[in-house]
Formats: sequence, C-alpha cells, structure tokens
Amino acid sequence: MAASSAPLAFSASASALSARLRLAAPAPASCAATTRRRRPVVVRAKIREIFMPALSSTMTEGKIVSWAAAEGDRVTKGDAVVVVESDKADMDVETFYDGIVAAVLVPAGETAPVGAPIALLAESEEDVALAVAQAKALSSGQPQQQAPAPSDAAAPPPPPAAPVAAAPAPVAAGTKGVATPQAKKLAKQHRVDLAKVTGTGQFGRITPADVEAAAGIQPKPKVAPTPAAAPVAAASSVKAVPQAAVLPPVPGATVVPFTAMQAAVSKNMVESLSVPAFRVGYPILTDKLDALYEKVKPKGVTMTVLLAKAAAMALAQHPVVNASCRDGTSFTYNSSINIAVAVSIDGGLITPVLEQADKLDIYLLSQKWKELVKKARAKQLQPNEYNSGTFTLSNLGMFGVDRFDAILPPGQGAIMAVGASKPTVAADKDGFFSVKSKMMVNVTADHRIVYGADLAAFLQTFAKIIEDPESLTL
Repeated sequence: MAASSAPLAFSASASALSARLRLAAPAPASCAATTRRRRPVVVRAKIREIFMPALSSTMTEGKIVSWAAAEGDRVTKGDAVVVVESDKADMDVETFYDGIVAAVLVPAGETAPVGAPIALLAESEEDVALAVAQAKALSSGQPQQQAPAPSDAAAPPPPPAAPVAAAPAPVAAGTKGVATPQAKKLAKQHRVDLAKVTGTGQFGRITPADVEAAAGIQPKPKVAPTPAAAPVAAASSVKAVPQAAVLPPVPGATVVPFTAMQAAVSKNMVESLSVPAFRVGYPILTDKLDALYEKVKPKGVTMTVLLAKAAAMALAQHPVVNASCRDGTSFTYNSSINIAVAVSIDGGLITPVLEQADKLDIYLLSQKWKELVKKARAKQLQPNEYNSGTFTLSNLGMFGVDRFDAILPPGQGAIMAVGASKPTVAADKDGFFSVKSKMMVNVTADHRIVYGADLAAFLQTFAKIIEDPESLTL
C-alpha cells in the first residue's frame, strides 16, 4: 500500500432535498424568523457520496486497488479508506468526514471515471438503511431519483416531495439536473424550460445536445477538416489509422488489456504523433567521463546522474531547448530545469523528475535519484515527481544499445536518447589513429520551437561538458 495520500471529494446527498424544497416556498411573515432559525439544522447532510478523485492532471479514470474500510466500518476524518491506482501510481486516499461506510459502489479490481461515486458515507447508524437504498438506485442506473424517460422530453417531471411551484424535478445529488454553461445559453436562446429537459450527461447533467433535442433542432453533421488545416488534418489521420484499423484475432493468441499505466503511455505516444519533431545525432568521446565515473561510483553516483547533470548544465546555456509549446501558438520558457529520466518498471514506463538539476551537485542528485527510483518501483510517486519534467533523458546505453531515437513526450521541447559508450578507432588532426571510447547521442525535438541550429549548439555544449567533465563535480 502506498504511503502517499490525497483528499476525497464528497457531495451532499438528496436526503435533505424535500426539506430544502419546503424552505424554498414562500413563508408567512409571522413564521419567517422561525424558518431562518431552523435552516442550519434542516439542510444538514446525512449521506455523502465518495467520488473517484483525480490524482493527476492526466487521469480520466481510476482503478480501486483495495478498500481499507469495509462496509459497516466507522471512519474518522483523516483515515485512509481506499487505495486508488491512477495512470502513474497507487495512492492512499483519506476522508474529510466522520461517518460509516454504508455501501461500496465500486469493489476492488474495478475502475470508475474521475468524479463518479465509488461509495456512500452515512453520518449515523439511522442513515445506513437510507444509504443502502440509495446505493441500489445508483447501481440500477438511477443516480438518486427516477428521472423522466429520455424518449419523452416534454413529459412533466414527477412531483417533488413537497408541492413547490416551478421547482425543477431532476435536481438531486451530484450534477443531475444541472446544465452546462453552453446548455443554459442555448436554452435561453431557444426559450427551452430546463426543468422539463432530461439530462443525458454524466450524472444527469444537461448538455447542449439535450437542449437542442428539446427545441426540435436536428444535430449538425460533422464537417470534414478543410484543406487549410492540412498539417493538423495530416496529424489527425496519422493518429486515426492505428485506432480505426480493427485487426482480426490471431488464432491461439491471448488478449491482455492494458493496465492503467500502459494505457497512459499508449495515449501519450499517440499524442506525440501530432508534434512536428525532428532528430539530430551527435558523437561524443567519453574517455574522461568514464574515468570520472570510476572515481565517483563508490560514492553512489550513477552514470545516469552524470548525464542528467551534464544535460542540465547545457540547458542552462540554451533555454530554448528547455522550453515547450503547449498551445500551438506560443513558447513556454520554463524557469526551472527539471530532468525527467525514463525508468522501466513492472508493467510500464515512468519518468521520475530530478527537479532543479542544474543547481544540485552530483552527490545530492544521486541521493534524490535513488529515492525516486525506489518510489517509482513501489508506485508511490507523487504527481509532481513524475509530471514536472521540462526535458527528458532516456539512457539505454547500459543495455549495450548503440543508438536509438526516443519519442517526444507531450508538453516538452526535447528528449535525449543516449547509447552505449564503446571503443572506436579515431584519427586526430595529424592523422594518427588511436582507440577512444565514443557514444552516440540522438535528440528528438519539437520543430515549432527548437530549430536545427538551436539543437546543434546545445549538443556542442553538452559534448564539451562530457569530454571535459571536471565542471560536473563543482
């Protein structure tokens, strides 16, 4: 179980809905003061939905690894109640409220989208039965109350618990009965009563398509990309080909679904196809770097750390290579040099980040790197420890790989692929031959912000640091 934790999101249940509706009705002047005094007690929540939290900026769904609290267990604020697997790590999730776990909606091993209810928390023993009934309604596809049939959008809503004039019937817990801003705008434009519209969005949210259907507007057909957007269309077609092609099954093969991490890696790799990238290779002599490595290796310094430090020092002199293009129209210059290093772990790939790598010495970097690798393999990295990189380093030289090209991660300007250092016959300026260790470095960069001359200058600086590495120990 992971040691990290994240807060859960809750919403008030519909247990006090009828009381709220009664309060919304006009009250006689003689009892107005009494109504105001009772309101804080009447609207008190009895049942809360526990939602699937968003544990990272790229997380769209989460998998329940295990429940630390079972149905019927009483929990207090700050208790870890569930372990959730995001696209990068497993995290303990704590509760912000005291109560009783009345019903588990998503058992261990199953997934749920971010924001979906995964359990119900009752405030007291008396509320457990109500929560169980509410859980059955949710599991049968009825979030809180039975909504009108989707086929009859103009049908009047079911009457509320208390007679209230013009009260929207679909209002329940979560987002049911709530319209998106665009839907509200369309409803005002076409004079559609949102109270009579059945939402088909997540948890009953009213979407623009629901409003258009209620107004009798036919949906507009999707228009193919125009020739003016040729680069974008070409990139989209490249992405669509592997997804649209459905290959027949291979006889005797076993199909294994992606894990959450593998699915995230797949998504990022497909997104990278839309970036106009180019690649530049550069040979570097490593005799002096190898000698330095032999000196610092007993102190726990790895070759990966030396390469990350050298890259950070070179990036400090060439900030455009440390930049990124996030919106397609502008440069994003990063104030920090955070080197993400690709690490292969069981079931996937992750890139722990050495933050401020240019400002730390190789010994502090080595200590930090060991901690990151340990947490990565235990799936305990915090989001800022794997998604804050500004430049990525991928080192396959340790496996004897001569050279390779790396795929550019989304949101970064460049990634460096480092091959193995091997003895090579080299000639000096006088024509004398000798054997020197040489490695090939290939960098993949986003051509929207990094040009060939920028990358060549960066690689020259990087090579100078590697070939005369004394500055790495300063």
